[in-house]
Amino acid sequence: MENEDILVIGIAGGSASGKTTLMKNLIADCEDEVTVLSHDNYYKRHDDLTYEERSRLNYDEPDAFDTSLMVYHLDQLRHGHSVECPVYDFAIHNRSEETIHLEPRRVIIVEGILIFENRELRDLMDIRIFVDSDADIRLCRRIKRDVEKRGRSLQSVLQQYQQTVKPMHERYVEPSKKYAHLVVPEGGKNVVALDMIISRIRRHLKENG
Repeated sequence: MENEDILVIGIAGGSASGKTTLMKNLIADCEDEVTVLSHDNYYKRHDDLTYEERSRLNYDEPDAFDTSLMVYHLDQLRHGHSVECPVYDFAIHNRSEETIHLEPRRVIIVEGILIFENRELRDLMDIRIFVDSDADIRLCRRIKRDVEKRGRSLQSVLQQYQQTVKPMHERYVEPSKKYAHLVVPEGGKNVVALDMIISRIRRHLKENG
């Protein structure tokens, strides 16, 4: 499989901005042709720290991620090679022992809050999309997600938001919006933008079928 046969789409934006909703709506249209690479799975392993120490780490800065490994995996997928993607367990704030076997497909979606911050990573993307949502809406969504799906307490979610999520968003995530080809307000609920992106994907699949 050659590079030109693969379309790499990056979806960035703040925490709980609607990236996943947009991604799911795109995948629903062509699921068998899409491989997803999530930056969240590339959080660094911290076996040397206790759970309490890991829970106090800053997970919203670039150094929290093993982005060089993600760059290598994306480059491998673009050249037609399968990879073993790490799995991150949010309940224990550490990597799982499991991996996900990913096969190269004609569309690769790369998703994460800081994927545009790293030049080497963003240069591997053909289309860069930034999902833009109001800060209050993102906070409400984050509380609901982290309490219901990740077993977090309301107090810990709010504390993390105030200490790292909000300041890191302002320092790293928001400035990376300038690297986007397309800024999409409200993510997957933006039907006009969704139709445009799906049309582009369909054209790619038709031209490289």
